[in-house]
Amino acid sequence: MNKYLKIVLFGFILWLVPFIAGFFFIDAKGNFLIPETFFKSIMIVVGSLVSVILAVRYFKDIKSDFVIEGVLLGVIWLTINLALDIVLVSAGFFHMRLTQYLTDIGLRYLSIPIYTLGLGYALKQKT
Repeated sequence: MNKYLKIVLFGFILWLVPFIAGFFFIDAKGNFLIPETFFKSIMIVVGSLVSVILAVRYFKDIKSDFVIEGVLLGVIWLTINLALDIVLVSAGFFHMRLTQYLTDIGLRYLSIPIYTLGLGYALKQKT
């Protein structure tokens, strides 16, 4: 599979899995079925797990330039996740303003490039 297609596909999967997982904790009216802080913690754990699994799968085919690849992967995945969410916020799917989204949810996506850069750096140290 083309490297960039793989990055985009994995980025979409990284966004989709937590998005779908969230439906199990929200009713049809958009109300939380569990405490909101617990929901947010679950979403962070799910997103982290998926991010690391996909990053490890991506790096299996990378033979050099691990740090650069980690930065590239993280920035593209961050962009994909923010863009898809912003489309949904703008369409009214999330009942919040863009500024509220950025502080409540969007900022958490910065963990994505932290994971990918960290993994890239760790792989560089092994070579």
